[in-house]
Amino acid sequence: MSASRRSGTTDELGPDEPEQPERDGADLLAALLDGMDAALCAFDADGVVTHWNREAERILGWSAAEAVGRQGFAGWAVRRADAGEVEERLLSAMRAPGRQVHEFALLTKDGGRVLVRTQSAAVRGPDGRPAGVYCAFSEVHAQIDLERSIALSEALLEDASWGVVLVDVDLRPAVVNAHAARALGAGRTSVLGRPLGELLAQGVEELEGALTHVLAEGAPPGPTEVWVSVRTPEGERRRCWRSGFVRLASPLAEEPVPLGVGWLFQDVTEGKQAEQEAALLRFRSNQLHRAARAAAECEDPAEAAVVHLDFALAGFADHALIDRVAGGAGPGPADADGTGPEESGPVRLVRVAATPSGAPGPSVPAGTSGMPVRYGEGHPALQCVERAGSVRASAGVRPVPAERVREWATARQWPADTVHGLCAVLRSRGRTLGVVTFLRGSGRSAFERSDAVYAEDVAVRIAAALDLGGALGER
Repeated sequence: MSASRRSGTTDELGPDEPEQPERDGADLLAALLDGMDAALCAFDADGVVTHWNREAERILGWSAAEAVGRQGFAGWAVRRADAGEVEERLLSAMRAPGRQVHEFALLTKDGGRVLVRTQSAAVRGPDGRPAGVYCAFSEVHAQIDLERSIALSEALLEDASWGVVLVDVDLRPAVVNAHAARALGAGRTSVLGRPLGELLAQGVEELEGALTHVLAEGAPPGPTEVWVSVRTPEGERRRCWRSGFVRLASPLAEEPVPLGVGWLFQDVTEGKQAEQEAALLRFRSNQLHRAARAAAECEDPAEAAVVHLDFALAGFADHALIDRVAGGAGPGPADADGTGPEESGPVRLVRVAATPSGAPGPSVPAGTSGMPVRYGEGHPALQCVERAGSVRASAGVRPVPAERVREWATARQWPADTVHGLCAVLRSRGRTLGVVTFLRGSGRSAFERSDAVYAEDVAVRIAAALDLGGALGER
């Protein structure tokens, strides 16, 4: 079926032989037009349809035989009420330079309406004067979908309030938005092409495992929370990112060709920390309640104190010690003039109970005689008694060599693997009775202020148990 109206002269004997090349040229033009992916049509200077390709037939349903030769679109491809305006827009291209872009509704053969976007331009004759107009058109919704996709991509990469990273098949960032660059602690261009291990100190294995799974199997059913440590000039920052992943594949290939992974994430660190703190508070409150119930069954006050210590130790520290002030009670609070009560000498502590060192197990009372502890001057336990308040000590926040840890712990008479210590004073009825010490080994975080509050709560209960019946008196 021809896509164009051929022109030529004939007589009663048929067309002359020299007209054959013109037919061949028209056939070639019709074939080229039919092979185009875009819908194409053309009008002569009077507005008569001269060309109509297969894509135009697919969109509107009108064949070339039905379209070619009609005067404009009036009454068949456009409503009569709109025909004048549509024709004026199309033919105006003959009088204007360049291409003219318009949008209007066309009618399909079955009576439906299709919103199209047209690009039209003038066709010049041999004398340079306008001889007609050619028009390419497409359904607007396809163009709008493309524009929306582009707009969405630009918005995600520029204005989104969450991080967007396009990771290539080598698991290296190819594109990042401004939010992601800030979260990674680097510039948008400086992170491109770098291994994730150079950007993150911890959590790299989990993140790369998720990206590899998405490349191989597709996106997971829901978001994933990943804890990472971000390398920054100020040091490492511990963050929790709620992440979603989508696999990217080329739409131009018959078989999906992986292009990488789209990684979208939000920083939910504050919310997760709040959840963890709330859960920790609930756990510690339950432990204190359970300890009180268990201690109430103990006849020996020292045994009740050990019960409180064992319940407090769970999930809180690796080792614990209870030391009493020799003589039953230490100095009380300072007098109003700040001089404090008269003291007979330096504070001396006697070991009451301790957890076994090097192996798990319950705390062990020191026996009736008690073991004197010769702490050096400035020891955290002595400071705790002197200040009547909690004292925290640490071998270092960053990873510390094992030899230095042993030296630090040995100097304080603590187990050799101790890295962090927390001492809380034992006070009852206005008297300082001793000190309870909690110790953490390597691989655990330092004690924080919230830990000190919990240790003080435990110390109050231990002191009350030991003070009952003069348990800390001279034995």
